[in-house]
Amino acid sequence: QVQLVESGGGLVQAGGSLRLSCAASTSIYSMNRMGWYRQAPGKQRERVATIASDGSTNYADSVKGRFTISRDSAKNTVNLQMNSLKAEDTAVYYCHALDWQYAGSWGQGTQVTVSS
Repeated sequence: QVQLVESGGGLVQAGGSLRLSCAASTSIYSMNRMGWYRQAPGKQRERVATIASDGSTNYADSVKGRFTISRDSAKNTVNLQMNSLKAEDTAVYYCHALDWQYAGSWGQGTQVTVSS
């Protein structure tokens, strides 16, 4: 399994920005797909954004135009730039890696709290 460590969460006012990073124990370019998911209290975990091996990206409708997922080859991280944050973006954000055998790994999560 891939070890994933998230960072960058915190408390921000509505309209503000945060940048999450996910550091992986193996090359992120060797993964089938990597992504960010989130889980708010009392809700199911949901997909936020994913980036495939070819660099193609996919976003949940609720974050399109506000969030950007990217890869940093120098740091071997997958990042999530979050702009124009809303109270409803408050959740624990998890990094996920999917390998070519379709085995998935999760990070421990990082809390994002947006105050209105």
